[in-house]
Amino acid sequence: MNTTVRAAAKINLHLGVGRVREDGFHPLDTVYQAIGIHDDLSLAAADDLTLATRVADHIDPADVPDGPDNIVLRAARLLASHAGRPATGAFEVRKDIPVAGGMAGGSADAAAALVACDRLWGLGTSDDDLLALAAELGSDIPFSLVGGTARGVGRGELVTPVDDRGAWWWVAVPAAEGLSTPAVYRHFDTMRPDAPEVPASADALLAALASGEPVRLARALHNDLQEPAIDLRPELGDLITLGEAEGALRGIVSGSGPTVVFLCDSADGARETAAGLAGAGHDVVLTATGPVAGAHLLA
Repeated sequence: MNTTVRAAAKINLHLGVGRVREDGFHPLDTVYQAIGIHDDLSLAAADDLTLATRVADHIDPADVPDGPDNIVLRAARLLASHAGRPATGAFEVRKDIPVAGGMAGGSADAAAALVACDRLWGLGTSDDDLLALAAELGSDIPFSLVGGTARGVGRGELVTPVDDRGAWWWVAVPAAEGLSTPAVYRHFDTMRPDAPEVPASADALLAALASGEPVRLARALHNDLQEPAIDLRPELGDLITLGEAEGALRGIVSGSGPTVVFLCDSADGARETAAGLAGAGHDVVLTATGPVAGAHLLA
């Protein structure tokens, strides 16, 4: 028996970050969107627990964490413990989502693993329990289960779907070298010692989404981690300037970076922006639409 699950990359349309809490986490008010860059995870029955990974040409295999601490294997073991059964199965992950790129590729894989294991093992785990397990694994993983467009609060793990009827066109430019999420948050703390306890509200972004107007959405995009990410990697600011000069409505660092995403006004606009960025020497330029579904069964 074999099951395959597809999980999408995420971007943050709004990322409000508050002052670090006593538990070490930052309070967030964020709006996630799943876009059409995917990892596919297959799981086959086996006597033990194994993982193999195949990557797209734009991903360095050395950047993919391996060993028992890989988040796919952790997700399988967590669900198995919850169900009171052994963690067994042979995973194969086909990765297209940039690694350490601020697009939650690891979170997408973990969400896919939860869905695949639940199906292969015949558990019938409730949605609420899957979301709780996902939150235990990581802040972005509940959204990777939900997909679409959603608002996240707390540390981002408390997710509420948003009615988003738009069809948004994005161009994503991953970096050759990843950027550590903890390092970006630490730099945020250094740069913003006066950060408010309550993060910037996503209400304006949600209103822009509801309008269905790309220009209005472009103006409302917001990321409190963009300034520290650019301070650590100044070339990201140059990339945003270039993409906007090539026709994008707005460029923004995705999450903690270093991937930069550009909102365009149409499919043609996305193709033109992508061609301009490629012509300027960016070897990897990905186009995608959003929102798309969260982790879901293909077979």
